[in-house]
Amino acid sequence: MLSPQLRRLGLATILLGAATPGLASAAQPAAVEPPVFAAFGNTVVTTYPDGRTQQIWLHPDGAWAGLSRTHRELTGTWTLKGDRVCMRQKTPPTLPFSYCTAFPQDARVGAAWASKDFAGTPIRLKLVRGVQTES
Repeated sequence: MLSPQLRRLGLATILLGAATPGLASAAQPAAVEPPVFAAFGNTVVTTYPDGRTQQIWLHPDGAWAGLSRTHRELTGTWTLKGDRVCMRQKTPPTLPFSYCTAFPQDARVGAAWASKDFAGTPIRLKLVRGVQTES
């Protein structure tokens, strides 16, 4: 199941194709996947200044799972807001707000970028191939 944002993107692509039968492939550019698609089936590794890491796995249905820096299991939901991925943690329960961070437009396995965690601590994010569970 796709998140609501991804379903709308798919519906828009279908509607564009239906509006120009026979010309859709020639006249319409191919639908551009949001950069976050590169994370599906891969791991976003967050490295903190003390060297500890956490892993996050984003799923196409709008859910995410992860392992904290202390090896606690994490779960939640994510949405897209412009060029940002916004995550809301469900397990373990936390404050009722979402954490949003930019996701690089050229996201691919090996991409790394700087950000800040929800408390403002500088972090380094990296997209690594496959499901990595080492901390």
